Amino acid sequence: MAFGINRSELNEWKRDVMAGKISFLTHYWQDERFPKAHTVTKVGCIDINILAKWGKRYGLKHEWIHMHRYPHFDLFEDIQKRVLKAEKLYDHIERFQL
Repeated sequence: MAFGINRSELNEWKRDVMAGKISFLTHYWQDERFPKAHTVTKVGCIDINILAKWGKRYGLKHEWIHMHRYPHFDLFEDIQKRVLKAEKLYDHIERFQL
């Protein structure tokens, strides 16, 4: 379940993913499988090869890509913050108090 984003932010992420860009979307999140995680960052790109190559830089495995209409990695907890810092997405860190 996602919280803390609006429709235009979601639509922009979808457009960027479908345009073949590496795109980031952070939002509040609840999943009983991960009780300590309160946010998730979805990193998506329609081109699986580009996405897998990007993920490899951060130790992410190809098989971790969620193969949905909008292919993406789900990042949370320590890896989420590490990647957001490396990508200089400080606005995500600040907005969601990571």
